[in-house]
Amino acid sequence: MSVKSFLHETIETVVIVAVLVIVIRGFIGEPRWIPSASMRGTLLEGDRVFIEKVTTKYHLRDIRRGDILVFYPQFSKLAAGYWAKFTRFVGLFDKNEAYIKRVVALGGDNYKISTDPKTGRSQVFINGKLLKEDYLYEDRTIDCTKNMFCGPAIVPKGYFLMLGDNRANSQDGRFWGLLPQDRVIGKALFLFWPLNRITVFTTPKY
Repeated sequence: MSVKSFLHETIETVVIVAVLVIVIRGFIGEPRWIPSASMRGTLLEGDRVFIEKVTTKYHLRDIRRGDILVFYPQFSKLAAGYWAKFTRFVGLFDKNEAYIKRVVALGGDNYKISTDPKTGRSQVFINGKLLKEDYLYEDRTIDCTKNMFCGPAIVPKGYFLMLGDNRANSQDGRFWGLLPQDRVIGKALFLFWPLNRITVFTTPKY
């Protein structure tokens, strides 16, 4: 094989791989690294999860209560420009900070967050009914104040209340409000690293 043919095949292979990476990460899904303890009980610091974008991007399935989403919080200003938009699209070299939390309330829900006086644990009421959250990690929570978004309030259509599973250590919707759907990046599908904790995420039955 000549040097010219070798270079041609190498460049062709690199281009094909690059296109496949862009298509897969942009339209199908991408891996994400967990940086904090806000989802402890379900996700630990350093875990790797795969998020799928198909159902959320193309609205093939409604986002459900209990889904774990990766998103840009609405208070963060996303970088402008074509390169910034491209990096967000493929999830590479993206300088915008993404969060991962659980959907607790949907559009149309009337929610209220409080602290159980007996246990000191977080409790959420949806439409007046206590939400059973078996996935919660903490044995305590952060008490709501008048400056927090703890309700009672109705979630507008196209918005979600996002909370961490570790309510004692999570900067979530209690502090910055409701998440608009256009800020959603994707839905966590499965945990693939570390290998001894591989988990496929299912939507809880409430």
